[in-house]
Amino acid sequence: MADFVLADGTPLSLLRRGDPGAPVTVVLAHGYALDQRCWGRLAPVLPEATERPVAVLTYDHRGHGGSGRASRATATMAQLGDDLAEIVDRAVPEGRVILAGHDMGGLAIMSLTQRHHALFAERVAGLVLLGTSSGGLATEASAAWPNALGRLARDLEMVLGSKLFGLVREHTSRAVSAGLRWWLFGDDPDPEQVELTVKMIRGNWPHTVSLFRPALDAYARDAALALVGDLPVIAMVGERDRIVPASGVEDLVRGLENGTSVVLPGAGHVLPLEAAAQVLPRLVALVHTTYRQF
Repeated sequence: MADFVLADGTPLSLLRRGDPGAPVTVVLAHGYALDQRCWGRLAPVLPEATERPVAVLTYDHRGHGGSGRASRATATMAQLGDDLAEIVDRAVPEGRVILAGHDMGGLAIMSLTQRHHALFAERVAGLVLLGTSSGGLATEASAAWPNALGRLARDLEMVLGSKLFGLVREHTSRAVSAGLRWWLFGDDPDPEQVELTVKMIRGNWPHTVSLFRPALDAYARDAALALVGDLPVIAMVGERDRIVPASGVEDLVRGLENGTSVVLPGAGHVLPLEAAAQVLPRLVALVHTTYRQF
């Protein structure tokens, strides 16, 4: 794990895996209130799953995990798109790049597409968007997750009182785990994955959770993918996702020349963890497709 320092001086926690000299790099962008640990079932195995060399890069968004803090001025999708563009430009200066994003990470990719289209057109070979909603769901779907966190926190504080609520922040409670399990996971989640998700969210509470919520509510996604041309775009959603319904990903890729929507039976919102086995072959296929273009 190493710091990547952005142009404005903000350090990002960044981890490289795989072949550093590979001509194809997969960059994985995590979701709201999580961190790069959510890719722990995908990033380590992807280099071994491909027939050709591949590098894999994960990072914590500013304000999340081990990265530097964000401010109200920088907690925006525009800034996260700029950060991702800087990572592609400086941390992966050569070769083709596949971008995969979950939830807010998918929105950061959309922002990069719009704000840095020359870089996108020159370097990016394909997109994978996990649990990422279309513009039509900006108010209802993308607000549901932060609203749920806020309601859960308020309910716990009312029941436990502010002093005990502080202890809940330090120690995973059954109430927190049960509430987030219901909101974020599908039919039969692995308890360890639920526990990890709770830990990631707890690590970003309350500053990051409250700071980035307006950005999620406000970001307009409608035209974000209009510039991808014929690049492959795979949008995946869990059948049991309570934040992004299946129609959201169908809308996301509708009209794209090479867009595919996938609904995963029984899965919820945290696809990088609970549906890694279904996401992995799509990433591998994109790597192989990219090599065939050389």
